[in-house]
Amino acid sequence: MKKYYIDTAIWIDLYEDRFGYNKEPLGDYAWKLFSLIKAKNDIIVVSDFLIRELEMNYSLEEINGMIKPFENILEKVLNKEQKDEAKKIAEERNIPPGDVIHAIIARDNDFILITRDKHFMQLEDISKHYKPEDLT
Repeated sequence: MKKYYIDTAIWIDLYEDRFGYNKEPLGDYAWKLFSLIKAKNDIIVVSDFLIRELEMNYSLEEINGMIKPFENILEKVLNKEQKDEAKKIAEERNIPPGDVIHAIIARDNDFILITRDKHFMQLEDISKHYKPEDLT
């Protein structure tokens, strides 16, 4: 069974059915990946940090609506130990600490990290990452 750690932006792509700058169907890419994970009975992992990021733009009711279709395959993790390491790496590489936390959580738990954020290219030594369309 595989476990996928999906970056905040991908959840937003799914929820808002967003399109990219060149009209790429980001929402469709996300939906296909989420559907594939669910069909295979693999696991979608969410962290407390991911939920906090979503709370910046959505109510708890909206967040619960986002994750409800996947509750049977959802696993929650905490990220307390990773904060100090993430802060150090973020300062060294001049990238957002939140992105580093996501990469470290994926690394420490052997999760498949899904994102399209360019900062993760600077974190390849911590965790390999994929776009949703790379896996469907």
